[in-house]
Amino acid sequence: MTRNNKTAMKFGAPMLALALGLAACGDASEEAVESVDAVTDAAEEVVEEAMEDEDAMEDDAMEDEDAMEDEDHSEDAMEDDAMADLPATVVDIAASSDDFSTLVAAVTEAGLVETLQGEGPFTVFAPTNAAFEQALTDLGITAEELLAREDLADILTYHVVPGKIMAADAIAADGTEVATVQGDTIAVSVVDGNVMIDGATVTTADLEAQNGVVHVIDSVILPG
Repeated sequence: MTRNNKTAMKFGAPMLALALGLAACGDASEEAVESVDAVTDAAEEVVEEAMEDEDAMEDDAMEDEDAMEDEDHSEDAMEDDAMADLPATVVDIAASSDDFSTLVAAVTEAGLVETLQGEGPFTVFAPTNAAFEQALTDLGITAEELLAREDLADILTYHVVPGKIMAADAIAADGTEVATVQGDTIAVSVVDGNVMIDGATVTTADLEAQNGVVHVIDSVILPG
């Protein structure tokens, strides 16, 4: 039974009963018959109005739903546009700045460019050239010797975490350890409001790419 039929029964049944009662009286006058007709007409008007009101409510509900869907589509389109404006990959972020020329050379030498250009997402903690210079001094090696190391890929992937970890996520992870692509874990802490990764300070955060995010750090971190 449809909704409109239910509505008609709801409002029409009492009126029909009244009409049948009057008609059952053998001595009913013409005035009584006219009264029956008037009551029936009134019942029909009530039913029609109720049906129109319910139809109007349904139309309003459908319009509201359509408006919500349009709003969702609009938000999705805005997000897609925002993503399209980002650099394609985390490698593109590093390659776009002279401050990361040593890092880019190391990633290229280790054969990791294609990996970091993949779908991801990746979180990269990127040491600057100054950070690499300090690491070379601490290790007592040259840049050429660094690029020739057998564990170069391990050093670099120790700076990469699978997934997209924004600065707010890192702050929330204070005091925990996060697994790296290399396999070991790095310690995340917050000291005086600064995010620290294995003792290195994040100096610039949330450089987003379509396949992840880059955080700049002030020193090279080493596994083991």
